[in-house]
Amino acid sequence: MTEMSGATRMKSAETEFTDADFRSIAGMLHEHSGISLGEENRPLVFSRQSKHLRRLGLSRFGDYIALVRRADQAEERYRMITSLTTHTTRFFREGQHFEYLATELMPRLGEAARRGKRLRFWSAGCSTGEEAYSIAATVLQALPDAGRCDVRVLATDISREVLTVAEGGRYRNAGLSGIPEHIAPILLEPDPDADYVRIAKPVRDLVTFRYLNFVEPWPLSGPFDAIFCRNVAIYMAEDMQARVWAGLESVLGPEGVLFIGHSERLGPEFRDRLELCDKTTFRRVGSARASSDCRTD
Repeated sequence: MTEMSGATRMKSAETEFTDADFRSIAGMLHEHSGISLGEENRPLVFSRQSKHLRRLGLSRFGDYIALVRRADQAEERYRMITSLTTHTTRFFREGQHFEYLATELMPRLGEAARRGKRLRFWSAGCSTGEEAYSIAATVLQALPDAGRCDVRVLATDISREVLTVAEGGRYRNAGLSGIPEHIAPILLEPDPDADYVRIAKPVRDLVTFRYLNFVEPWPLSGPFDAIFCRNVAIYMAEDMQARVWAGLESVLGPEGVLFIGHSERLGPEFRDRLELCDKTTFRRVGSARASSDCRTD
């Protein structure tokens, strides 16, 4: 791949990628997923979309863009979008959120569940499932009889391929380093292949995986007792971020908690609606359970 001066084109032996091509793909990605691409993403777009051109036998990005825009090419458009999404995740990532869930939420929620209360948790942008299973294992550690209560974890993502991996519940040993020692026996069980482990059945039974694209209608209504939406909105423009935060706030329960990524921020329009209770951890302003040191800054 070489970068040329003047028109800022990228070329390989097979294809040429112009400024107009990049703008067209970036525009479609924003329209259909809410994700915003900057100029620094040009090499990534060229690399990942060139594979689609080769698969389709096309030599020009313009022809590929025209194809993806067609109304009857929803599946090809989906492939384009998901090839440009990020699926980085790991078990118990940003561990203080799970500590907060275990120590601040579950004592109260566990007692409520035993009295018959419905508990719902949402992993929004769940990728290959590590976050959702971390939530479920944390719930089970505090509430061992969760399977006999009305307790569910909803896990959603824009990629059907990563959801398939998540539903399989099978992971390489190399990806287990973040799991706390006291949680591992709850979360994991052996796999016939010694290089892998499986998610334990009581944990899997709590989790439901579903496709969800934030720019499409959300097929859920809540209310949720905790929502994890971390390192998702960071890839979106500010207007789309605000839409996502507003949507999440609308399905958050009266005493529910929203966890966001450490590089993410809520806009000023949420200052009188959500208050900071811990690092990147928010609950409704005026919640009966809000601690006296909650902040809005």
